[in-house]
Amino acid sequence: MDLFINKLMSSVIEIILFASIPFIWWLIGARKKAGFFDWIGLKKMEKHKGTIPLIIVITAVFCAVSIVILYMIRDVETASSGFDGLGVKAIPAILVYAIFNTALPEEMMFRGFLLKRIASKAGFSAGNTIQAVAFGLMHGIMFVSHIGMAKAIIIVIFTGLIGWVMGYINEKRSGGSILSSWIIHALSNIFSGLVSAFSLL
Repeated sequence: MDLFINKLMSSVIEIILFASIPFIWWLIGARKKAGFFDWIGLKKMEKHKGTIPLIIVITAVFCAVSIVILYMIRDVETASSGFDGLGVKAIPAILVYAIFNTALPEEMMFRGFLLKRIASKAGFSAGNTIQAVAFGLMHGIMFVSHIGMAKAIIIVIFTGLIGWVMGYINEKRSGGSILSSWIIHALSNIFSGLVSAFSLL
């Protein structure tokens, strides 16, 4: 229960921190044009043929490749290390961690804010590439001192590519909604949490 409460409180803090810059930006320059949630992409997905199967395939690929990443960093303290060996009792905390502690704040910042703001000035390709590179760097830099430059670069490339694909799905297949990438991101993080909880690597 302590782990669950800890992840719940941590989620509130993460969401506030990651939403603060987008919110201030919206408040200063965009509040007369759109509501905050629409502006950041927290809105209903537009349904295009093949989007749901695409989300399922991308999630499956993300999870499959993440096994390699999880193996590379198996001896390093990570966000999901707190679930190590806890089994079923960790599942409520894993759900909160995956959905609200990591996926939602990161999707708001990278795909909801960074991609949309850059794309509005420089076009989708530039916006999506820049947010994907930033997303990859954020995930790789933290591991450089523990696993070395070569493995950290692999993590940057992998997470960057996933970030690019999630941006594409949001903007080109979901009408600008970040719900698509939030689902992919959350399911992938649930997977990594379960791998830790059940000591699968």
